Amino acid sequence: MTRIYIVRHAEAEGNLYRRAHGWYNSLITQRGYRQIAALAHRFEQVHIDAAYSSDLFRTMTTARAVYETHGLELHTLPALREINLGDWEDMPWGEILRRDGVRMKQFSTASPDFQAPGGESFAQAGGRVYGAVMDIARAHPGQTVAVFSHGTVIRQLQGIIRGMDPREVRTLGHADNTAVTCVEVEDGKARVVFENDNSHLPEEISTLAHQSWWRHRDGNAADPNLWFAPLDMEHDSELYYQARKEAWINIHGSLTHFDGDGFVREALEQCRQDSRAVTAAYLGDEMVGIIQMATERDKEQGVGYIPFCYMLPDRRKQGLGVQLLGEAVSVYRPLGRDRLRLRCAPDNHIAQRFYKRYGFHKIGEAQGTRVPLDLMEKYIGYEPQKF
Repeated sequence: MTRIYIVRHAEAEGNLYRRAHGWYNSLITQRGYRQIAALAHRFEQVHIDAAYSSDLFRTMTTARAVYETHGLELHTLPALREINLGDWEDMPWGEILRRDGVRMKQFSTASPDFQAPGGESFAQAGGRVYGAVMDIARAHPGQTVAVFSHGTVIRQLQGIIRGMDPREVRTLGHADNTAVTCVEVEDGKARVVFENDNSHLPEEISTLAHQSWWRHRDGNAADPNLWFAPLDMEHDSELYYQARKEAWINIHGSLTHFDGDGFVREALEQCRQDSRAVTAAYLGDEMVGIIQMATERDKEQGVGYIPFCYMLPDRRKQGLGVQLLGEAVSVYRPLGRDRLRLRCAPDNHIAQRFYKRYGFHKIGEAQGTRVPLDLMEKYIGYEPQKF
């Protein structure tokens, strides 16, 4: 009999930024690294003979909780990847809902009719991972193996092992990040011993404890998911001006040293270089924020510079701002940038806490500015962090 612990990867960018990440190679979040540490503690007294992972960063990094601590080699298999989401890859869930609502509902309800354009069906993805797990079992008779994979395909795998009709899979629960499912395989037959166990996670580092979408199986209720579209600065410069003005007063208490026309001129020039430079964030039909990206600035340093990150006053403190950072990552990473950089007033305590929570740290102080500003950076490359 072979015992296999199947582990979902730690919290990754798609979970945090609310974007569709199947085969997209996303990074682990700050919370995710804390989850990996908790997972390592859970397995420190568990004998493991071999470790396997999908070949994506988020699973290979999570697998360090076992293979590094147990002195094992990590075997990577593309067959253990998440469902391929085709044309949806790295799109915000809010945009997918707006563009492709029928298929989005099918995805949310685990309908066997679902298939993303250019991607896989649930049956194709689940069958692929089931085949890989059974191959692993045959290669390790009588041993204990750790396998690191992804939430959607683990759920499909559970349904296949249980012999469920594909339309019943929607009744299964969702795995938290780093949740563990245990499967035993004997004589070519698999059975689920336990599933989706996240008992090693305190509530403060559980992903599902901070989200609500997974509580609803009808696909109608979800956490707020934003979508993004470039702001037409030739026609909407006044809207941008007023956002800059409100932000300045909110931070500095007055309009002293405020150069709104200068901000507008700078934004217009950046938009001529890249139409995405000033991008509006929407929740449904409501504009809720702005993310500005100067794609030519500091590019020789491998930096993606963010001149302005803004949420409208009545949408602050609702957990939406991090999705603006996700849009910046989505723009800058394909351009080869491995860091995000921005400036933040040292006495803007709310913004300072926000940026530090999501991985920014101070690297210096901006020179030649009208008011004191800290320079802050966040690494978005593929070098694993410590856990």
